[in-house]
Amino acid sequence: MSGRRSFIKKSAFTIAGSLLAGVNADGRGQRFLKIKNVSDEDAFWKEVRKQFPLTHARTYFNNGTIGPSPYPVLEAVRLKMEELNALGEYKGQEDSRKPLADFINVPFHEISLTHNTTEGINIIAAGLPLKRGDEVIMTSHEHAGNALPWLNQKKLKGFKIRIFTPADTADESLNLINDLITDRTRVIAVPHITCTTGHLLPVRQIADLAHDKGIWVFYDGAHAAGSIALDLKKIGCDFYASCGHKWLLGPSGTGFLYVREEMFDIVQTEFIGAYSDTGWEISEERQTLSGYVPDAHRYDYGTQSAALSNGLKAAVAFMNEIGMPLVESYSRGMATLLRNNLANLDGDLEILTPEEEISRSTMVTFRLPDMHYRDFGELASENKFRIRLVPESKLNAIRISTHIYNNKDEIDRFTSLVAKVIRR
Repeated sequence: MSGRRSFIKKSAFTIAGSLLAGVNADGRGQRFLKIKNVSDEDAFWKEVRKQFPLTHARTYFNNGTIGPSPYPVLEAVRLKMEELNALGEYKGQEDSRKPLADFINVPFHEISLTHNTTEGINIIAAGLPLKRGDEVIMTSHEHAGNALPWLNQKKLKGFKIRIFTPADTADESLNLINDLITDRTRVIAVPHITCTTGHLLPVRQIADLAHDKGIWVFYDGAHAAGSIALDLKKIGCDFYASCGHKWLLGPSGTGFLYVREEMFDIVQTEFIGAYSDTGWEISEERQTLSGYVPDAHRYDYGTQSAALSNGLKAAVAFMNEIGMPLVESYSRGMATLLRNNLANLDGDLEILTPEEEISRSTMVTFRLPDMHYRDFGELASENKFRIRLVPESKLNAIRISTHIYNNKDEIDRFTSLVAKVIRR
């Protein structure tokens, strides 16, 4: 415990300095609240909570949909927007690329800037050279953002999708994938963490299994970036898409796509815009596109917001200042506390999130057999809890996602609400 407290104290000093550095001489940015020198863990997280404009009138448990941004992110967007409009310039849309690359431990040239996770998925699903007779392995627990791009390409190209349902343990899930692989399997395209139950798949083992058989690996990382420490080189995938607006606490309209360098000439650039090319001409005499830039920047296209990019850069800095190991430990701890609380209740309740620790993350999903999930959603709202219902995969369940602004009191109050329901 002493080592952890030392880490917390060190983080507090760092955050205080970095946040206060954003205050302007004219007084703007005063909402950057100084995190005091605290040795008590609870006090530290209370100070972190003050960095968010979240209302205290209700408890926010839906970070898996939208992650509320802290003040430094909001301020970064506002200041950049003011600067751009004052000067009539538009530069700065590239500012988040290098910090993002460092954040997930990949080279700068392997990152494409997107507007959300779904955009990155569409780029890969449309760009891979798949044809009729090929096979793609997916789960039965896909978010629409991963399901629809692959289903659309299946409709257009005629390949086959083979489905498995994530199992209770990592080994079982890996075996299910292995059983689906045939000599026609070309891609495994699955979530890093499922949106339905917070199931953390064994991504490194899946990548090793796939690459041993010459299969490409794509991960939908919408629920991973910012909730767990990411090292994409360690994971070993070929492609990875995520966004800034969930666990990373950045602005909506930001995201990234990782493409392993060896795949640049395999993933066709179905969508292209200025700076994706190495040269072009369109005239009466010539209509040519000479080629694509030799990196993942070729997959960027269209105007992007420099202000939002600045906000995403600030979000990465905010998470780095606390430290992703500490962020992950705390967020997982809150989710574990909730899962344990629910498991200890007397009554009819089904927890869908795996019990195996390595197969779960910062979400807990459960079902109340004696109460319709939408009715519970209304009850939760009446009691000032913002949650997420899960109709996907016909689960008809309730999902709670936890992050660094949540606390034990909120977990206990929500547990009490569930306990009242199942005692009726």
